[in-house]
Amino acid sequence: MKLLSFKIDGRASFGAIVDEKIVDLGRKFAGRFVDLVDVLKAGALPDVEAALTGATGDYAQSDVEFLPVIPNPPKIICIGVNYDSHRTEIGRDPSLKPMVFARFATSQVGHLQPMILPPESPTFDYEGEIAVIIGKAGRRISQEKSWEYIAGYAPYNDGSIRDWQRHTPQWGPGKNWHLTGGFGPWMTTRGEIADNQDLHLLTRLNGMEVQNAKSSEMIFSIPYLIEYCSTFIPLEPGDVIVTGTPGGVGVRREPKLFMKDGDIVEVEITQIGVLRNPIKAEVV
Repeated sequence: MKLLSFKIDGRASFGAIVDEKIVDLGRKFAGRFVDLVDVLKAGALPDVEAALTGATGDYAQSDVEFLPVIPNPPKIICIGVNYDSHRTEIGRDPSLKPMVFARFATSQVGHLQPMILPPESPTFDYEGEIAVIIGKAGRRISQEKSWEYIAGYAPYNDGSIRDWQRHTPQWGPGKNWHLTGGFGPWMTTRGEIADNQDLHLLTRLNGMEVQNAKSSEMIFSIPYLIEYCSTFIPLEPGDVIVTGTPGGVGVRREPKLFMKDGDIVEVEITQIGVLRNPIKAEVV
């Protein structure tokens, strides 16, 4: 299944893609589930799949405003420097453990929604990543059992304000500017992606390919990240683990390649879909 969150006529809902159209699951499950987090908490993905049997789309994709796949995740856990190509380009020594930082839900935008360039900085950089959405609660999850806790996968753009990221060793300010992180267009559920499948990640800026990698190139694998993160904090349905970006970021190019007003940035996972966002300068 391809599951998404969206808004139509001012009403927030969630749905599924069927024949390139959107089935409004918020209406089908009115009174039972408010959003995708509710669905995941109830372990109701099989119910959703059953409801889609014979279903036809309610809306064209162009009819709706895409929201972040999970607009209200309990946690967004981001992993830094998780591809050797990125580690090498930034000149960082190998790490024995993952670099972990947090994003906040209000920093996210959905597919086709503008990522906002603030007036305080011209150093707005792209970071194409693979997001893992957690489907059930767990603590101290072993790598062997980790796949059972995955609801699905989605493209993510960990948009970063580089100068603010480097104000201190803590990256929080540069990673949490309002409306700078793209998440979408939908998540493809685990049943559509083989466990340990080699996912192909690409980022394009104005049609030019700037990042190209596979999940097999991660330093710390998805099962390892689930094991590691669930050791220090319980994972909950709807949590998002953003697994790191490969080499090719704009700040390490010569000349530097930062996003500017009017640009279009795309993050594609070939087995899932393309997250596309325009860049818009904030007017204050």
